[in-house]
Amino acid sequence: MLPTPTADDAARASAPALRAVRRPFAEIGRAVWDALAAANPWATPFSSWAFQRAWWDAYGANAHEETLVVVPADGPDDAPPVAIVPLMHRHEVEPRDLELRTALRHRAGAELIPVPGDAKAIFFGASYHADYATILAAPERMREVADAVAAYLADGGDPDHPQRWDAVDLRRLRTGDPALEALADAFGRREMAHGWVLSVEPEEVCPVAALPTGAGLDDYLGTLGKKERHEIRRKVRRAEAAGEVLLAASADPLADLPEFIDLHQRRWGADGLFPDTEGGAQSRRFFERLFEVSGEDGPVRLAFLTVGGRRVAACVSFDTGDACMYYNAGVDPDARELSPGVVMVERLVQRALDRGVGRLDFLRGDEPYKYEWGAVDQPIQRLLVRRVRGR
Repeated sequence: MLPTPTADDAARASAPALRAVRRPFAEIGRAVWDALAAANPWATPFSSWAFQRAWWDAYGANAHEETLVVVPADGPDDAPPVAIVPLMHRHEVEPRDLELRTALRHRAGAELIPVPGDAKAIFFGASYHADYATILAAPERMREVADAVAAYLADGGDPDHPQRWDAVDLRRLRTGDPALEALADAFGRREMAHGWVLSVEPEEVCPVAALPTGAGLDDYLGTLGKKERHEIRRKVRRAEAAGEVLLAASADPLADLPEFIDLHQRRWGADGLFPDTEGGAQSRRFFERLFEVSGEDGPVRLAFLTVGGRRVAACVSFDTGDACMYYNAGVDPDARELSPGVVMVERLVQRALDRGVGRLDFLRGDEPYKYEWGAVDQPIQRLLVRRVRGR
């Protein structure tokens, strides 16, 4: 005869298996961080230790770190983590956001649910400059990890900060990412009991062009509209008539970074990332640190487009096994007759096809040129939890 379950048995069965605790970023080893990122197929270079390290080194004065590790509930706080959740907190709007390039951009025309500017908000780490975000954990553990995160935040979050959070504003979550569903479920189950209001809404789009396996450039261009195909070919031929066209990776990105910055600023001016301001200095520091800590084997690449030996454009991209992520670029406005932006993307496509890469990801923003390459919107979502004030 089986024993009758006791109240203690029921309590043990319902007890959480995991709990989330704060652990400073500097105390988490790179190998541990990147191993957990690699366990999640939805993680990207934006979730890597190198990207996060570079971001905190450059922009750390603009936010407060609240990195979480998720450990066994019955283990010590310093146990090896099952998951990492890169978080930070700050006011929803800071007075110098525009100046320091730390405003959280979203799709033009999208009316996102507003949060008071003075609200203490929890964001994913590096949210200003990362195009994707997720939880670093194996997908099969995502629900219990998300539950541990929601339980931690139900207790008010950072125990060393005098103010409880007013909003959990998690952005850059891709549609289909198990972390999004798991977090929505974990917060949703606590919504009424804690006086929260949970919302999930589209935040941005990342246009992505699918590159056919085993195809050549002409095959790919054949999938585009007649007008787009004709214009791309015409502009490439015009550049090739002016001299040899090459897209070459920089052998020394740190040494070449000033030239990339110059090309970027010549294209964007006051709207660029690198003006002669405190915000511009932070941006330069970020890119410097990104190349320093990524190293030669990392996914970040700096490449220059030359026509007849003259550098007319440059781009920073992330190259993964299955995607080329087009992160930032600059062009020489004096070379506009050579259509350097179009020619540089054409060479990126050629390089990706040669390597069997399946996607050219243009990342956030619905700029028209992206769709000329056959890109299709991949939505990213915002998960927002607002605390009813007074609760």
